[in-house]
Amino acid sequence: MSTTPLPGIGVQYDLTVRDHRHLSVVAHRDGSRTFNAYRADDPDACALSLHLSGSEAASLADTLAPNDRSPSLLHTTDLGLVAERIPLSAVSYWNGRVLGDTRIRTETGASVVAVLRRADATPSPTPGFRLAGGDTLIVIGTREGVDAAAAILERE
Repeated sequence: MSTTPLPGIGVQYDLTVRDHRHLSVVAHRDGSRTFNAYRADDPDACALSLHLSGSEAASLADTLAPNDRSPSLLHTTDLGLVAERIPLSAVSYWNGRVLGDTRIRTETGASVVAVLRRADATPSPTPGFRLAGGDTLIVIGTREGVDAAAAILERE
């Protein structure tokens, strides 16, 4: 990616994607953005130009990289697996109970691969691991499995 300052306008970001098509985004000083896609057969000819308000550009960015939609999402792979941080509230039903009592793996197919407690991490916790309010569980599985695990852990 390259950047070009546009005095009095903003900054232009240029990117050539995998199929050798040229894209550019002009970040205007007023917060708006202009997205341009150039023709494959003529990289100097603009095939599409969209002027987006600041909020429209933010919505598009969230769609392309959905960090805000799930702030606890760690990573999604091509295999359809996600890893997510799921906090255990101080008033959780599971506070003081052992991990095996949650039956997360049996009920959802998702796995708790670590528990974070204050500054410590417990990798691969056993079913006998005692949970505490304030713990953060790292859960890996399908989107549906991780969502189901979160629903179990959010029980109060």
